[in-house]
Amino acid sequence: MPKTAIFGGTFNPFHIGHYKILETLQNNNDIEKILLMPDKIPPHKVCDVLASDEERIEMCKLAAADFDKTEVCLIEFKREGRSYSVDTVKELKHKYPDTDFTFVLGGDMLVFFDKWYKYEELMKLISFTAFLRTDTDEAEFFNCVNRYRKMGMKIEVIEDKIPDVSSTKIRNDFSNSKPLLNEKIYNFLKSRRVYGE
Repeated sequence: MPKTAIFGGTFNPFHIGHYKILETLQNNNDIEKILLMPDKIPPHKVCDVLASDEERIEMCKLAAADFDKTEVCLIEFKREGRSYSVDTVKELKHKYPDTDFTFVLGGDMLVFFDKWYKYEELMKLISFTAFLRTDTDEAEFFNCVNRYRKMGMKIEVIEDKIPDVSSTKIRNDFSNSKPLLNEKIYNFLKSRRVYGE
């Protein structure tokens, strides 16, 4: 059964690593739709420079326009209070009971997955699609994959490696970050001066 991929993130900014994930999902015949979902940032989150909700949503819309399977999903912005992945998945499964969802994870997120809110419950609710990053410790990554599989997680590992891109570096040195951003995204950020000159 074709799946709908849930690809969430802060997207501060939306960089070439995110584009690579969209491109890989677009070319995966098992994926029929991609929900690109900017996170609603909890009040306690600390960040050096945070693009506004409007700016992060606009970056997602610009990226989604390049992939016909992708649509922007703002479900977390419509919910009061903090947004947790487990609540988002429950809401989507309730709203679309006949849809088979898969949750997209980067290798960096998988390593810390057991720190997520109600991660064991989330693990039972949905399957996962995990991407290795070029900076990920492969031994640690696959140890996590095997451990979570033993706990009942359904997880598919994508062989295409995602380039290691530091969002912090882009925000702190935007003038030298053009190679790390899609041209449309770069021009949007530059015109809005989101991260300064």
